[in-house]
Amino acid sequence: MGFATLKEYLSDWTLEGRTRGHVADTLLALAETSIRISELVGRGELGGKFGKIVSRPGEFDEQKEIDLLTNGMIVEALKSAPVAALASEESQQPIALKPDASLLVATDPLDGSSNVDANVSFGTIFSILPRHPTSGGEAAFLRPGSHQLAAGFVVYGPHTALVLTVGLGTQIFTLDREANTFRMTSRNVSMPPETTEYAINSSNARHWDDPIRIYIHDCENGANGPRGHDFNMRWTGSPVADVFRILSRGGIYLYPGDRRKGFHQGRIRLIYEANPFSWLIEQAGGRATTGRERVLDVVPTSLHQKTPLICGSRYEVDRVMRIYSGQEFKVDRSPLFGRRGLFRALP
Repeated sequence: MGFATLKEYLSDWTLEGRTRGHVADTLLALAETSIRISELVGRGELGGKFGKIVSRPGEFDEQKEIDLLTNGMIVEALKSAPVAALASEESQQPIALKPDASLLVATDPLDGSSNVDANVSFGTIFSILPRHPTSGGEAAFLRPGSHQLAAGFVVYGPHTALVLTVGLGTQIFTLDREANTFRMTSRNVSMPPETTEYAINSSNARHWDDPIRIYIHDCENGANGPRGHDFNMRWTGSPVADVFRILSRGGIYLYPGDRRKGFHQGRIRLIYEANPFSWLIEQAGGRATTGRERVLDVVPTSLHQKTPLICGSRYEVDRVMRIYSGQEFKVDRSPLFGRRGLFRALP
């Protein structure tokens, strides 16, 4: 067919050392599990009431039946991989597997599971880290995202796609259902530096802080505002779907912190979601920030820590960061001083 398989890609990459071999084995175990998950969720309600809520572990969190099913599948798959411990969004504490193994895995088994009943794309996110030589338990995972050895996510949609980086660019593999294997369909993804699309949940606009209000106001004003061209807004409510779209054609994804109780630090989990997303975006030529610092430089203080996340085309992310730092002229973006505002003459 002319499309290299995931196993072939990793085989070429592992020629330079034992650690790479362990990473490859773990990635293949995760990929095989994602194929099984794809088959499971592809059955919809024929496979069960996956959208049924079975518990509420936090004030804003809820676990669905499919969350626990996929979590169990990943735990089982990694028992045969060189993984010392697994940190999952579905478990309060890390799960010990092989204490002397060389790797750690962090995962969100089914990101966007709130969309299961609506048949909207959702996925599995993962991050692979080296086992810390002296720290165990939760402390072993509390390292910045720049320490990742591999990261990726799988999107379960009209087709199943695996997005992966091992630090040599971002690659996209598509599930070949006939051969039951992933084949590379996009090599070394390169995101356009500029965009005319942004993704944000505008229903929270009244809670945003000023920098986000300013940036989105500029986009909404389009050709009549300081940006001088029109933008489209896209939002699925499924981070893997939104980030996949942005990787595929450019754009910016914004999930900022806001003034709502429990949302001051955003809703994206740093270790399970933001770090793998950020490395994939950076490896494709984009940027990822909290608004004030590079996501991959943030040192986690807890396993389930949340963070604001702004990522995507680098010129757009840089623009948001300049607004946060005060380098952008805020007054010029006030509704009163816009291109068609009260204090500026029409062209």
